[in-house]
Amino acid sequence: MSLAKGPMVLADRVDHGNGGKGPTNEVSVNESSTSPLQQPRQTLKYDTEYAQWREPFGDKVRMPPFETPHAIRRFNDTFMRAVWARIPPQPSIIRTKYACTSYDGAQIEVVRFATAGQMASHQPSQAAVLYLHGGGMVAVSVDIFAPQLAKLAAESGVQIFAVDYRLAPEYPDPTPTEDCYAALQWLSTHAAELGIDSTRLGVMGDSAGGGLAAGIALTARDRRLEPPIKKQILVYPMLDDRSVYALSTASPPSPLEDFATLPISMLKVCWEAYIGKEKAGRADADVSPYAAPGRASDLRGLPSTYIDVGGLDVFRDECASFAARLAAADVEVEFHLFPGVPHAFESASDASVTKRAIEGRIRWMSGL
Repeated sequence: MSLAKGPMVLADRVDHGNGGKGPTNEVSVNESSTSPLQQPRQTLKYDTEYAQWREPFGDKVRMPPFETPHAIRRFNDTFMRAVWARIPPQPSIIRTKYACTSYDGAQIEVVRFATAGQMASHQPSQAAVLYLHGGGMVAVSVDIFAPQLAKLAAESGVQIFAVDYRLAPEYPDPTPTEDCYAALQWLSTHAAELGIDSTRLGVMGDSAGGGLAAGIALTARDRRLEPPIKKQILVYPMLDDRSVYALSTASPPSPLEDFATLPISMLKVCWEAYIGKEKAGRADADVSPYAAPGRASDLRGLPSTYIDVGGLDVFRDECASFAARLAAADVEVEFHLFPGVPHAFESASDASVTKRAIEGRIRWMSGL
C-alpha cells in the first residue's frame, strides 16, 4: 500500500516559539476508512535444516486425522514401532521388568533400562529417571519406546524406569496418572535395594507423557512424597485440554494448523477419551489438575523444571504459559522454544535444533 496515494490532512501545528508559525506536519491516510484490515504479517516458517529433511516426505509427516482413539492407537503403535526400530541397539543396556501395585490393586509393569554395572551396585548413590512415554494418553507402550529409552539411558549415563501405564479410553482419568504415581512411590520406596539415591529421582516424559510427568509432580507435592522429586524434564508436554479447543475455534484460524504434525481434531479425540467429552475444553469444567496440569492454580513447591517445545508445535502456547507460571511461582525453570520445528521434530535427527534439544535433556538428566 502506498501512503502517497491517500489524501493529505494537516496535523495540529506545533508552536516552536515563533507565534505558531512552525512547520506543518502532513499525514497521509487511507482514502477509504471502511476497507478491510490487512492480515498481520506471518513469520512462522520451518527451520531450514528441518525443511530439507521434511521435503522428501511432504505431508506424510502429518498424522492422519483419525476420529476414534482406537484408530489412533492402531496407527500410532504401528508407526512408532517402525520409527524406533531404526535406532541402533544399545548392547550395554539391559532391560529388567518389575511390577508395582496401582491405586485399584492392578499390577503395573515398570521396565528398567540400565547397565550391568548400575544394576550390580549395592551403594544407594545413583540417580534415576522415571520415564512416561507419549501417545496422546491412548496409544503406544514401553515396548514400542524401548529402543529410544535404551539410547537415552546409554547417552545420559542415567538409568531409566519406564512405566507401562494403562491407556484411555478403557482407563480414563485418574488411572494413567495413578499408575504413574504408584510407580514413582515404588521406585522411591525400593530405591536403596536398587542402588538408587531416593533424593536423586527425576520424572521425565514426552508429549502426553510429559503431561503425566507434570501431573505426578503435582501429585507428589500435594501428597507430600518424601524425599521430594528432584527434577521434572518435560519434552513438548501435553498439559492443557483447553488450548487445542481454543485453536480449533480461533478466528482467523491459527497458522499453527498449517504446520501441525498432530491434527487438532485428533488431539480433541485424545482429550475426550482421557477426561470425558463433557469436560474436555470447557473452561468451567471440573477437570483434575493432575490430569491437565495447565489447569493447576498453584505451581509453588514443584521441582526444578526443564521444558522444551517447537515454535510450530500446537502445544507451544500451553508450554510457554506453564513455564512462565512456574517462574512466577519461584520454581527454577529452563525453557526452550525452538523456532521452526513442530511436534516430535527429533525425527530430523541430524538437524542442529534436534542436537541442541537432546543436549539439553541429557544435561538435565546427568545433573540429577
